[in-house]
Amino acid sequence: MASCLRHLNPKKTLFLLCDIQEKFRSSIPLFANLLENANKLTKAGKELDVALICSQQYPEKLGKICAEIDVNHAKAVIDKTQFSMLIPEFENKLKELFCDKPDDVVLYGLETHVCIEQTAIDLLERNINVFLVADCLCSRLNQDRDLALERLRSAGCVITSSESVIFDLMRDKNHPKFNVVRKFVNRPSADMQLSKVDKETQSKL
Repeated sequence: MASCLRHLNPKKTLFLLCDIQEKFRSSIPLFANLLENANKLTKAGKELDVALICSQQYPEKLGKICAEIDVNHAKAVIDKTQFSMLIPEFENKLKELFCDKPDDVVLYGLETHVCIEQTAIDLLERNINVFLVADCLCSRLNQDRDLALERLRSAGCVITSSESVIFDLMRDKNHPKFNVVRKFVNRPSADMQLSKVDKETQSKL
């Protein structure tokens, strides 16, 4: 299924935070920037009442979700060994939260060319619209991330940015949480060195 660019409804949208864990801190060059951007997006989602589910890949070896990101409001933090987040526990949680499934998923984390890509493919196969937050995605090599974004855009995912997601969820300066959420976006997102060669990808951000 090809995704479509449409306005996000907080009640019909799910944030998925994938594997932003301690062990990756030393192996991913842009990890500090990823944490800054992902924290902003996660905090905004909490204020805007968007459901959040997190995953931890083999936490016995890779550690827990980094403490810089507050996920206390998450509906579930699911441990996994499968690369895709769509394990039975996750699918059961979807049915519990949305009676079936969300209209849209906002997906972010790492690694883009492995767990993010496989999760996105599984979501598309279930006819769920997928928004990939490019400034909240990492791989150990930028080229792996950029190539994965290109593949996933071709597969039907919407490539977006954290601020685009945040402002689209609010839609209006008069939103009751605007004055809270705007503090998160006063500072521009940290630079994730997205490919300057792939002009089409850049134009979609």
